[in-house]
Parts: sequence; C-alpha cells; structure tokens
Amino acid sequence: MTAPQNLARPEVQRLTPYASARRIIAEAGCRGEVWMNANESAEGNDVAALRLPDGVLARFNRYPEPQPEEVIRRYAAYAGVDPAGVVVTRGGDEGIDLLVRTFCTPGEDAVLDFPPTYGMYSVSAETAGVRVVRLTTREADGWLPDPAALRAALAADPGIKVVFACSPNNPTGGLLTPSVVEDLIDATRNRAILVIDEAYVDFIPEASVKDRLKGAPQLVIIRTLSKAFALAGIRCGLLIGAPEVIGMIKKVIAPYPVPVPVAAVAEAVLSPEGITAMQRRAEAMKARRMELTEALKRLPGVTAVYEGCGNFILARFTDARGTYLALRNEGIILRRSRGWRMRSGLPSALTTKINDFYRLLRNWEGCIDERREKSYVAESRFRRSGRNDP
Repeated sequence: MTAPQNLARPEVQRLTPYASARRIIAEAGCRGEVWMNANESAEGNDVAALRLPDGVLARFNRYPEPQPEEVIRRYAAYAGVDPAGVVVTRGGDEGIDLLVRTFCTPGEDAVLDFPPTYGMYSVSAETAGVRVVRLTTREADGWLPDPAALRAALAADPGIKVVFACSPNNPTGGLLTPSVVEDLIDATRNRAILVIDEAYVDFIPEASVKDRLKGAPQLVIIRTLSKAFALAGIRCGLLIGAPEVIGMIKKVIAPYPVPVPVAAVAEAVLSPEGITAMQRRAEAMKARRMELTEALKRLPGVTAVYEGCGNFILARFTDARGTYLALRNEGIILRRSRGWRMRSGLPSALTTKINDFYRLLRNWEGCIDERREKSYVAESRFRRSGRNDP
C-alpha cells in the first residue's frame, strides 16, 4: 500500500525546499521582532496616499487581464525598456520558475549558476526535474563569474539552456563588472538564455544591464517591486527581454497571474509620486547601510565586512552560529550564509530597534554565553524536525 506522499515525483521527495525567512523561524519555534533575514524594506508605503485606479474595488468579481497593461506601460517608462518585452509575474521567483519551465526539458537539460548566490535558481530547477550546474566563485576574485569556466561548461554540456547571474548579487552584494557582463553575453550568444537578476538594482540603477538588451537577444532581466519599492507582500515581479523571448514565456505563464489588487497597487506605486518616494527610501537605506558597515568594522568578533550595493550587508564573524543564536533570542533575526566560507548576512533595512542591535553586537560574546543553553534547546528542536540548520 503506497502512502499518498510517496506518489510525489522522486526529485520532489529528495528536494530540500528553499529556506525562506519565515520558514526558518517558524520551524525553529522562534519569534522575531526585527526581521533582517529576508532583505525586505523596513519602511512601507503610505497606503492611504496611494491613488488606486478608479473602480478597482468593483472589479473583484471578474478575472484580471492576462497582463496588467498599465503596470507594464508605467514600469517600461520607469526602466527605459520596450513594453513589448515586459511580462509581469508573481514576484521574481515566478519569473525564475517560468524561465526554467520555458527553456529546459525535464530530465535532459540544465541550468547554471554561480554560487554563492540566490538559492531559488537551483530550487526551481530541481523542482522541475532539471539539472543544476554550479560554477562556484571565489572571494579572491570578488565573487565574479569566470567567463572562461562558463565557456568550458557550455562546451562540455550541451544540455545547459539557462545561465543565472545576480547583480547586485545575493548574498555577497557585489556587482557584475561591465567586462564580465560582456563576456557572459558573448559566451551565451546562440547557445543559452542569459538571465541577470536585478532584484536590487533600484538601489544602484546605473549598474543595470538594460542597455545591452538590444544587442543580446538571449538576455533576460529579472526585476521586482519587493525591495526598493517596498512591496514584498504583494508579490509582483517582472521579466524584461526581447519580445520574441518574452512571447515564449507568455505561452507558459498562468492565464490570470496578477490579481486585480496587486496590479492596482503596482500601478499606483509606479506613478511619478510613487517612484520619487521609492528613490527617497533607497537613498535613506544606503546611508543606513554605510553607517552600519562602519559600525560593524569597529566591533570585536567581526573579522570582515564586505562592500555591497543591495539593502543588506555580508559580514564575517569569529562565531557566526553563536552570534546568530544569541541575537535570535533577542528577537533580531539574521540569515546565516553557510557553505561558501561566509557567515552572517545582515540586511541594513533597519527598524527602530537599531540601537538594540548595536548594543547586542557590542556585547555579543557575553550575550552568547548567557543565552547559549536556551538557544541550543531551540536548535535541538529544529534539528529533530529534519530540516537544515538555519
């Protein structure tokens, strides 16, 4: 007799799901007051000031448009791209999933990424039964992809159909240099789809690769309203590319992917006033990031703080695990970056608890000793659940 869960595809049964911020803490049985592990914006939009489209509340009984045309028009104008090459998705994560499902054949093809990087590239591929090829980058090289290694991988494995790179990269915060971008474009031309994930580019818009779209038909850009636009809760992202490539993706996307309320809020924040507010938040965030970077550099137990361009900071601690657990017990939730010779990622989208955060970091050694027993009880419960260590 077969249990229903055993009917799932073998690759799904083996799959380790993406460790999202909320999943990590819920499964550890902990509660947090200062959430710093999801790279969200600590400052939200003024909902009362949003000018929602007329009549939106009366349209909830109807299915939405296949694509929210006004959202596309406004975003294309903001980003300086062709609206015919834009598709709106349920967050950037759906965009990743669509790229895998559109261009990769399960059981045959592969995606390639450059760890340390965002984990959903591999999770989406593995969920779809698509192989993952990883070209791990090195700190000594600024965590930049090696174009020569990419060319060799593409030559050796004809199944690689999609190449993912992230700029600014999560979790290192670094940018792809113009020369590396050109090399990646050259390596993938007539060979694979090149995806540049620009989820954090609104914090440094001059670093976007959008101007390379016309000369690189295989290039697709991921964008989102979750970070600088402070709309993680509505799940709204975009894919930008050649109209022919976007046309293929539209064949795969669900028929009504963007709910009416989501499109209405997105349309409102893409107004001139909404864009100005976003840019103001981004500038304030960058100032806080610089402040926190300098403060971390002065603290005992912090061995490295890496320069980044997102709304987060990557820092190395002598005892990352102890620091993570001690701060977790104080309601301050960080994300640990494990397995790539790195440690804690600290988003700089800080709340009013920033002073508490500084205080705890300054006294982190004593804090760890004081809270260690309580932390390890929660840690043991988490391990017994069969999940990965946070």
